[in-house]
Amino acid sequence: METSDIASWVGEHLPETLLLIGGLLAIAIVACYVKDKDSTKYKFMVALGLVFGAIMAIEAMAFYGEWRMVTSVLVAVAAFTLIIRPFREVHFSVIIALLVMVLAYLALDGLNGYMLFDNVDMTFLSEGWPRLIVAFLIGALVYMVLNFAEALVKLVGKVLNWWPLLLVLGLVCIAEAVCMLMGYGSISDYIDTGSIASAVDNI
Repeated sequence: METSDIASWVGEHLPETLLLIGGLLAIAIVACYVKDKDSTKYKFMVALGLVFGAIMAIEAMAFYGEWRMVTSVLVAVAAFTLIIRPFREVHFSVIIALLVMVLAYLALDGLNGYMLFDNVDMTFLSEGWPRLIVAFLIGALVYMVLNFAEALVKLVGKVLNWWPLLLVLGLVCIAEAVCMLMGYGSISDYIDTGSIASAVDNI
């Protein structure tokens, strides 16, 4: 099969291809993690998952509304899971807050000579301790907001990246891809939602 034929096939079966590769990557990550989480092979698979997860996310956004909802959800969840894995212990809120603090400190220099409502001189905020305090308070506020959001994202990321759940996610992605490639629709078509709803009602 020529390269152009492969590219054409992938274009026609994009969601299936994304799910299949994403699922295989998830399973490979689990296998390497269980065997040796400190190995170079594991770190390479995580990095590969990060790159492919970004591709999945981009494609999911580009084709939003064109795929079946269950397919879009699986692609999005798999993409998020692969992307967040290497960043579960990185504190982005601190990094961003420090950056905002520096930018705020620099921006406060623009208040030199500035009159608020034409009668309040704001120059005092552009120099000395007031400038440092205001920049610190702005950075602290940003940190608190981002830290809460980061904690929620990482909590979801850690749950999805718990290796048994990651393994199940990989298998579900592969099953969905196979169903689509074989012309059997989606795995959701074979789930008796009525029975599930009835079971939940009886709990």
